[in-house]
Amino acid sequence: MLDVRRLRVLKEVAAKGSFSAAAESLAYTQSAVSQQIAALEREAGLQLVERSARGVNLTDAGRVLVTHADVILRQLSDAEAELEAMAGLRGGRLRLVAFPSAGASIMPEAVARFRGLHPAVEVTLAPAEPDEAIDALRAGEADVGLTIETTWAEPGDDGLMRTHLLDDPMYIALPVGHPQATRPKVRVQDLSEDPWILGSGDASCPDSQILIRACNAAGFEPRIAFQSDDYNAIQGFIATGMGISMIPDLALTNVRADVVVRSLGPKAPVRRISALTTEGGFCSPAKQAMLEVLVETAAAWSGQRQQLALAS
Repeated sequence: MLDVRRLRVLKEVAAKGSFSAAAESLAYTQSAVSQQIAALEREAGLQLVERSARGVNLTDAGRVLVTHADVILRQLSDAEAELEAMAGLRGGRLRLVAFPSAGASIMPEAVARFRGLHPAVEVTLAPAEPDEAIDALRAGEADVGLTIETTWAEPGDDGLMRTHLLDDPMYIALPVGHPQATRPKVRVQDLSEDPWILGSGDASCPDSQILIRACNAAGFEPRIAFQSDDYNAIQGFIATGMGISMIPDLALTNVRADVVVRSLGPKAPVRRISALTTEGGFCSPAKQAMLEVLVETAAAWSGQRQQLALAS
């Protein structure tokens, strides 16, 4: 019979590419990792890894076992969660993952609310981009993950359940000396000659898709001057006059004094923010309670931001 703990070690070796990196991640010694893999190979009756000067590679048998390990570990995680739920909300754990702009805006308030209601539940929050959050959910390494999607793309049958939290409007960010900076609202079509800073070069990035689609709808193809995944860095580039950009509301909790943010009006493009859980997986009381807290927190955030927008 295969040892589940050794499957975890093999999965980490596959992810890290070396025994030493896996050992550091698992807080093991390198020798302990080597021994665990050797014992797993004896249990499997096949060689699972190949060592080389460049690191460690999985054999065909190793790749098959890692694929099954993801499913086994996720099911085991569900079983552990179900047992923890026997104590209701008087214990257990809740593992959250969220992308950076949510982690700096709605998530601190949501976690604080949840802990106030259920102090005995251990809550952790880790940063993860949407695709990383999906991987963590499927591997059983997270219970709730936040994601970003466009409003026009319908999710496929991906085995995930979505709880809609809010539609996050995009704003235009300009350097203080820009000709449009004195206007309370701007139109995308008036910015066709400007260089743009794109949130990511990845075509699957919803933020990038939203920016390009909005420019196309205004009748032009944006001229991309620079790309960055960090909205704080994007503000820095805008301040130096390298270009302009669209920045979502969740990423505007701290705006630089040398950057001007302007509304695109009531029909501004938005990105859809949802909380993800695995479909068909056990939904513990703690997970359900957190989803409810997230919905309430997102609604309160949206209301406050709308009031600020009307007052400005």
